[in-house]
Formats: sequence, structure tokens, C-alpha cells
Amino acid sequence: MAKANLVLLRRVLWGLVVVVGAVASVTYFVSGPPQQAVEDIGGGQYSLIDHTGQPVDQTMFAGHPSLLFFGFTHCPDVCPTTLADMQYWFSELGDSAGDLKGYFVTVDPERDTPEIIAGYVGWVSDRMVGITGTQAEIDKMLAAWYAFGERVELDDGDYTMNHTASVFLVNDQGQFEGTIAYGENSDVALEKIRKLLAKS
Repeated sequence: MAKANLVLLRRVLWGLVVVVGAVASVTYFVSGPPQQAVEDIGGGQYSLIDHTGQPVDQTMFAGHPSLLFFGFTHCPDVCPTTLADMQYWFSELGDSAGDLKGYFVTVDPERDTPEIIAGYVGWVSDRMVGITGTQAEIDKMLAAWYAFGERVELDDGDYTMNHTASVFLVNDQGQFEGTIAYGENSDVALEKIRKLLAKS
């Protein structure tokens, strides 16, 4: 092949690389990164204990709709605010809540024993269940729900936790149905819960 033809071929190939790269970039920014498949959220296996010391696992969500929240008892704002929201939602729903349950799963099992969690969730509703366990099993549940929990060291030697702030809506099959964002309007949140109840 003549030298001129080789140069032309190289230019064409490099041109194709540039075009393919540009198309891929446009596709990424238009459609965003790959999204987690909804049906994958909530899978997995884990062994934990509830606030009464009884063993629980992923089957605890079967047979009734649930509100699931990950937090910790030393949380200064998000957790007490969200539990107050949940108390309000349960109160507003009244008997129409049926067998709806709420789950508070600690991301800080080092400090949150069953006894401490029992006192922390007890005022919200008798529908609330506190969950703790070993860090390894908590991590499994966090991974199963694609939730986040991270220890953050403080300058005074203490620590706090970063964590997912949304409330997960779980149907009576233990499957993910959606979320209620932190600070979401109460009417919107209640409508989401009523839709969950209607489907369960």
C-alpha cells in the first residue's frame, strides 16, 4: 500500500475513534450513568437482632408493608427529625395504616445496643422495630438496600456517622417500592405511603 494511502487510512481510523468517543460522551451526559435496577434493591441475606433481642433477617419484611430507615441514636438532626415524621405519619394514618410497620436500622452498632434502640424508637409508635447487630451484618444489609453508612472521626476523639437519609418504602413481599426523601412534604409523603398500603 502506498505511503499516501496509509496516511489516509490512519486519519480515517483516528477520525472514527474521535466520533465514537464523542457519541459515547453525549450518550452518558444525556442519559446519565447506569441506574441500579429497582428489582435488585433489597435483595441479599443478613442476620441481625431486634430491640427485644430476637433474631431477625431479610424475611422480617414479608407479609406486611414497611417503612425502612437507616440511622443512629447519636444523630443530632436527621434521625430524630425523621422519626418525628414517622410518628406523625402513623398518627395521621390511624387505623388505615393496617399492618404497616416501621424499621429503624442502626448504622452504628458499636453504640446502639438493643436496649438503647428500644428506648430510642419506643416513643414513635408500637409499630416501630429497632434493629442492630454486628458491623459485618449491618454492612450486608446496607449493601442489600444500596444504602450508605460511614463512620467519621471528630477532632475531639468522638465520632459521628454519615448515612442515607431517605425512608425506603417496602411492600409486603419485602420488595423496594420507592423512597420518601428527607424533609419531603408531609402530604406527599402520606400519599406515597397510602399508595404503598393500597398495593400491599
